[in-house]
Amino acid sequence: LSKGGKSFICCSSTFTNKQGEKVSRIRPTLANGSIVTDTRANIHYFVTEYGKVNLKGLSTWQKAEAIISVAHPDFRDDLIKEAESMHIWRRSNK
Repeated sequence: LSKGGKSFICCSSTFTNKQGEKVSRIRPTLANGSIVTDTRANIHYFVTEYGKVNLKGLSTWQKAEAIISVAHPDFRDDLIKEAESMHIWRRSNK
């Protein structure tokens, strides 16, 4: 990053697959073989049509909560369950 620069990842929260199903772009893990173009430490802002969150300096569970907050509402409960099963988010953290 440039001195004083900020990084943004901007995307729609969902897409429609070939079967016509709405799918969340926000996933709990990457599929094997996925290409990563940036590290989690370099991402300052994450933006969807549901808002923007500043991830800089947050703990893992705070990042999970922030990212889930800008996911499509239809997928938030499933993302919370996945984060809980991965032990990176729990309701008692609030």
